Amino acid sequence: MSESKNTLSLSIREDMKTAMKAKEKIKLGVIRMMLAAIKQREVDERIELDDAQVLQLLDKMVKQRRDSIDAFDKASRDDLASIERAEIVIIQDYLPQQLSVSEIHELIDQAMADSGAQGMKDMGKLMSILRPQLQGRADMGAASGIIKQKLS
Repeated sequence: MSESKNTLSLSIREDMKTAMKAKEKIKLGVIRMMLAAIKQREVDERIELDDAQVLQLLDKMVKQRRDSIDAFDKASRDDLASIERAEIVIIQDYLPQQLSVSEIHELIDQAMADSGAQGMKDMGKLMSILRPQLQGRADMGAASGIIKQKLS
C-alpha cells in the first residue's frame, strides 16, 4: 500500500479512530459507511482505489444524499432529510473546496473556448474536458445544466 496513492483513505481511517475516541456516533457512522463503500468497490473490482477514485466515490455518495433529500422534502419527511444533510456535511469534509457558481462559469467558458464548442452536439466533448476539473468540487448535474444553457 503506497502512501502517495491513497492518502485520502488513510486520512479517513485515522479520522475513524479519532471519532471513536471522541464518541462522535454520527460522524463515526458516516465514516464507517464511506470506508465500507471504498472497501466494497476495491473488492468488487479487485483494485486498490487511488485518491481520485475515492473522491469520485465520495462525490457519488453526496449526490445520492442530495437525491434522497429531494425525495424526503417532497414527502415532508424533514427528520430523514436532516439526517441526509448531516451526512453530506461530514462527507464533504473529505472533498476539495467547492467551486463558486462564478468559478464554474469561468471553467465552462474556458473549456468552450479551448474546444471550440458551438452547440448541444459538443456537450459530450465539454463534459469530458470539465469532469476532471469539477469532480468533487461541484454538483455535476448543476454544471451540466449551466453547460446546456450556454450551448443553446
